This record gives sequence, structure tokens and C-alpha cells, in this order.
Amino acid sequence: MDNTEQKITILAIESSCDDTSAAVLQDGVLLSNVTASQKVHEEFGGVVPELASRAHQQNIWAVVDTALRRASVDKTELSAVAFTRGPGLLGSLLVGTSFAKGLALSLGIPLVDVNHLQGHIMAHFIQTAEGGEVHPELPFLCLLVSGGNSQIVLVEENSSEDGKKMHLPKMTIIGQTIDDAAGEAFDKCAKVLGLPYPGGPWIDKLAKMGDANRFPFAKPHLPGYDYSFSGLKTSFLYTLRDMLKAEGLDSVDALSERVPHLKEDFCASLQKTVVDILLQKLKRAALDLGIRRIAVAGGVSANSGLRDGMTELGRKQHWEVFIPPFSFTTDNAAMIAEAGYFKFLDGDFCAIDEVPFAKTRIN
Repeated sequence: MDNTEQKITILAIESSCDDTSAAVLQDGVLLSNVTASQKVHEEFGGVVPELASRAHQQNIWAVVDTALRRASVDKTELSAVAFTRGPGLLGSLLVGTSFAKGLALSLGIPLVDVNHLQGHIMAHFIQTAEGGEVHPELPFLCLLVSGGNSQIVLVEENSSEDGKKMHLPKMTIIGQTIDDAAGEAFDKCAKVLGLPYPGGPWIDKLAKMGDANRFPFAKPHLPGYDYSFSGLKTSFLYTLRDMLKAEGLDSVDALSERVPHLKEDFCASLQKTVVDILLQKLKRAALDLGIRRIAVAGGVSANSGLRDGMTELGRKQHWEVFIPPFSFTTDNAAMIAEAGYFKFLDGDFCAIDEVPFAKTRIN
């Protein structure tokens, strides 16, 4: 195939957790992005890995077919298949990986593996048919926050061993959580309050009606740019436990009936504390490195408190702040397509015998 004469068309597949997604990107422009969510996990209060992998098997054919049809692209026009190789749930990743390998082999086209975390950062480079997007120039710092990850990533120009400039930027983690992630803290605290899963959006919704200064939860004191949220969860739990004990009650709902705005104030105070912790380290890193272009990515970047906090801190620090559209904050194949497109341009393909990985890593 002579890619200098033909359009570069990438089909991307994302299956790292509980969303099955497929996207088509052509010459750097997103043509379609289709996602099927899994409602089965709501009654369990969290993602059940075995159920997730089974649902991916049920959804992946329809999702890929829909993405191709919406893009008006036939599978024979594809230049490569990109897929999420990790990190994530192994059972879920195996479904997407196997499908991508089978399709690429049947069409005789390259396979491109994408790191899920890099994909989230590359969401800032997605170009839609409508246009008008503003992309961060290199270098920049990206606060990557999701249910499984909380990291500060330095994104800068990349080059091959022979000195050739590469399209996919170099990404280096300079700070990360040593225990729980911010999104995990939201979900677990929401569960303690009896809120539905996923808890993050409910925390955000109730926080808008609460007093963010009512409960002064504990904040960690770690050197460098690393995060910790386990102590915050403990502080949240103990505060709620002590209130229940003081009132002689054994349920949060009963306490909520007696104490006005209880859940709203807990959510608002929790959200404020998480955002303060995240932005404090981000500010320190930006000042130390002298970088004024700051981005946020990942599922928690949809949180209104974090988005507002980033915008306000950026105004005070005279930063250029980049916040992704809501549609590109959660797990989606568009971000995998973007990273896959850049890797395709760099000639960075995946061997057919590569296997998915569960553990968090950026490269």
C-alpha cells in the first residue's frame, strides 16, 4: 500500500474497562466515534471483570460495524487497526486485542497498539470535521485523572534513535498516586453515602448544592509531585462514622433525614479537597519546570469542580489551560485513533504476538 497516494484511515478499538468503543479517523480527522456502555455493573456498585469481558464480546461487532457505517468507510479502505493494549482489565483487553488482530490479519494491514493513558492525553489533539479545536503546543503538563490513575505527565517533543522527529510526543510521568486514584476516592466515598454507581457524577451533582467548607477532610503531605488519596478516604469515613455515633444512628439515610444537606455538604467538601490536592501539586510542578501550558485529561476531567478549578488557577497563574470536550473525557476510541494515527505516521507497528497488559504504565 502506498500511503502517500491513499488516505490514511485508522479504525480504533477501545475495551480497557466497561465501555466498548470504536472510532474511524481519516487523515487526522475523526469521522465517527461509537461507544456502548455496560449497565450491568450498576447493581454491583462497581465493575465486575468477568461480566465486563462478556459484554465486550456481545457489543464489539455491532460497535465496529456502526463506526464504519457512520464514517461511510468500508473495511477494505482501512490502512491499519489500532487498539488499546493496556493498562486495564485483562479480560476486557483480550476481547479488543483479539478482535483487532483478527481484523488486521484478514485485511493484511498493520496493527497499532496504543497505551490507554497516552490515549487520554492524545484526546487533546483530536480534530473533528467541524474544526475549530485548539491543540496545546509542546511542551505541556497534563494532569491525567481517572478511576484508576492520578498522574502529572510531561508531554514534549519526541525523536527516534536516529534523531528523526516523531509525531507521537514523548510522555514522562513526573508525579503519580502512591495508593488510590482520585476517581477511585470519589466512587468509594459515594458508595459509603449510598449513592449509585458510578459515584463520580453523583458527587459532582450533589456538590453543586452543598457547602464545600463544612467538613475539613485530611490532606496528605508528600514530597515531590506524588499524590495520595487513601488518607482522605479514611478521613471521610471517620467523619461520617463519628456523626452517626453522635446521633445514635446506624444508617446514612437516617442521618441524612435528621441533618439538613448532609450528603450535599459531604460531596462538596470531598470534591473541594480532591481538587485542592490535585491542583496544589500541579501548580508546584508547573512553577518548578517553568511550563505555562497545562492540560487535564481522563474521566475525572469531566468533574465541574476540577474544570472550574483548573480554569481559575490558570487565570491566576497566566497559564494556557486545555480542557477536553466532555465526549472525550471518558474512555473512548477517538483518543485511541488519534494516538494510533500518530504511531502509524511514525511507522511504529505492533507484532501480532504482543499481549495486553494490566499494570499502569505510560509507555
